[in-house]
Amino acid sequence: MLHYTMRRILAMIPVLFIVSVIVFMIVHLTPGNPAFLILGEDSSPEAVEQLEQQLGLDQPKVIQYFDWLKNIFIGDLGQSIYSEESVTQIISERIGPTFSLMIISILLTLIIAIPIAIFIVWKRNTFLDPLFLSGSLLGTSIPEFWLALLLVLGFGVSIPIFPVAGYIPLTDGFLSWIHHLLLPSIVLAAVEVGLIARMLRDSMLESVNQDYTKTARGKGVKERKVLMKHVFSNALIPTTTVVGVTIAGLLGGTVIIETIFTIPGIGQLLIDSIHRRDYPVIQGVILFIAFIYVLINLLVDLLYAFLDPRIRYD
Repeated sequence: MLHYTMRRILAMIPVLFIVSVIVFMIVHLTPGNPAFLILGEDSSPEAVEQLEQQLGLDQPKVIQYFDWLKNIFIGDLGQSIYSEESVTQIISERIGPTFSLMIISILLTLIIAIPIAIFIVWKRNTFLDPLFLSGSLLGTSIPEFWLALLLVLGFGVSIPIFPVAGYIPLTDGFLSWIHHLLLPSIVLAAVEVGLIARMLRDSMLESVNQDYTKTARGKGVKERKVLMKHVFSNALIPTTTVVGVTIAGLLGGTVIIETIFTIPGIGQLLIDSIHRRDYPVIQGVILFIAFIYVLINLLVDLLYAFLDPRIRYD
């Protein structure tokens, strides 16, 4: 297990390197001059050129990239062009709202998706099964921004139950914290519930008529216990893969949701930085998201060995 873990950690390095190259090229080849945006439309070409020299934007792109890459290896993602703060510090200040939103969203998803999938497998030969398939397809097809605006209009304006903007830290009170995050979390969870429930249902159906389940029924074990003890446990590995991808994908989903609900997280930071052409922050945020994505995939692979003792990586 240790050797496999070390190999996977080393394999993350080329992945992050490729991501860094792509991100740098996209950011620096996009039209727009940060120096011009900082100084304004009335700025003179001489002032813009002088600011470009101060920011290092007059250097060749190759030199700019390797300077940035060199700093990454010592844990320095650079400084924001606008605030002159450390990019690492800026990201650390925005992690809390984003991770809070992700945690609540994935908990809501699992609390809803797992019981639904088990119930549908239990009632697999009834009209509920095709109804579930239609509902799961509809749920995964709904655009997040449209559902978010619909819920804001319904439960933030027409029936003002939830706040539609802002964020309250957990340190200021659990109820206030979850009250502000529940509505955007429902939006993120609604899109993922159908996918995870469908995957779990399909995986359970593959095991429901296997020989070991027939043997358990032949011994007089009740159907409910067969589903929970034998079928559900064997369906965890493929479902865990989908859950891992979902958790990683939530980082991308929060970009839209945080903007709509004005949550000061990583997603809104990325959007604001793109508008300002704040190159170091854009590069740092995307690289951080890529790192979290590959890290979650690694943790999911390692989790397989705990879910199924037959799996041995060494």
